Amino acid sequence: MERLNERVQAIEVIIHKYMPKAEGYAATVMEAMNYTMNAGGKRLRPMLMQETFYMFGGTGETIEPFMAAIEMIHTYSLVHDDLPALDNDDYRRGRKTAHIVYGEAMAILAGDALLNYAYETAAKAFSMTTEVQPVVRAFTILTQKPGIYGMIGGQTADVELTGTPLSEDALEYIYENKTGALIEASMMIGACLAGASLDAVKEIEKLAGIVGRAFQIQDDILDIEGNEEELGKPLHSDEENGKVTYVTIHGITDAKAEVEHLSQQAVKILDGFPQENPFLRELILSLVHRRK
Repeated sequence: MERLNERVQAIEVIIHKYMPKAEGYAATVMEAMNYTMNAGGKRLRPMLMQETFYMFGGTGETIEPFMAAIEMIHTYSLVHDDLPALDNDDYRRGRKTAHIVYGEAMAILAGDALLNYAYETAAKAFSMTTEVQPVVRAFTILTQKPGIYGMIGGQTADVELTGTPLSEDALEYIYENKTGALIEASMMIGACLAGASLDAVKEIEKLAGIVGRAFQIQDDILDIEGNEEELGKPLHSDEENGKVTYVTIHGITDAKAEVEHLSQQAVKILDGFPQENPFLRELILSLVHRRK
């Protein structure tokens, strides 16, 4: 736990370094960007990115703007998810959501700004190295995975199918894209920037997809039997919003068994690499037992 906290704190420093100062006529949107980014959280995506980078022998600072960028993209998606038109949540990570504090219009702009600023930030990596090809590969992944063939595609299906009978196939699509795509992007970018082979990056994508599915099912479980104080948001929001989840279809017991099974699958793929990162292994397994 101590090692985890140390890594989170180090990631917070990196993220803070790349955030804009609130100044000028656009100060309010910058303030809203910082408000949402400073709300804390697990910083799972930049952590997975960094640890995958280390596993493949990555060195240097080119990873840092990508770590900040992936968290900006994740946070923008949360800002928009919380809006009245979508999940209509008043609290996120234990404090009021952006649209409650700054109003709907500014929350929309803050989300837009975080997405755009993520690409501005990641682009800084091009001037940090003479070996630009790994950065090109990483940047390409960053532009694709959050989009219509990734996170946005999953969110679209989630919005349109909420309140309707949901097939296993549709649920799989939503989990694979809405949650899995950014986790895949994180780990693939870490591998690319470390110079991993195309085959290795493909295996990492497969591993990360499994981790994303396990993470989302655990999220479904916590929405029912989690601790509201630990989660920083109300319980049973899925049920209230009419969402069908893995738990709805299979029940709590089977959902917990599936998370355990998926985590073991992910670790098996990880253990198949000649490179090792014991902390990354622990991190993946910890998803089974997380309480928030």
